[in-house]
Amino acid sequence: MNTVIREARPEDISQIQVVRNSVKENMLSDPALVTDADCEEFLFERGKGWVCEIESQIVGFSIVDLKENNIWALFLHPDFEKLGIGRKLHDIMLDWYFEQTKEDVWLGTAPGTRAATFYQKSGWQETGTHGKEIRFEMTFNNWKSIQS
Repeated sequence: MNTVIREARPEDISQIQVVRNSVKENMLSDPALVTDADCEEFLFERGKGWVCEIESQIVGFSIVDLKENNIWALFLHPDFEKLGIGRKLHDIMLDWYFEQTKEDVWLGTAPGTRAATFYQKSGWQETGTHGKEIRFEMTFNNWKSIQS
């Protein structure tokens, strides 16, 4: 299985949307809530994103937002979970983020999900709530100590 992780390109957005709408947890109540224009803005104006391709099919992606210091997205197609892809997308995204800024980064995810467990195991600190979600934060120093 040839797995490639690379920076996202504009032509990836349609496949990114397919992955986003395939998930079984943290589903969108209405897929129209996240438009192609939203993806483009977060990928190329507000921050950066990465995709994982297997056999020319995008199976996962991550996007970080420098304006709000937020992980905007980290999603995998359910058929490709538990292969280490999420970890690779997570790590390349945080490495890049902390090369741009030393500001803390945060994210929100639903409680009781595999995503929440993933972030806890990845060294994120639970700092409260964001709406109905758990708010997690990662500091520059914490990320650097995890990496060493």
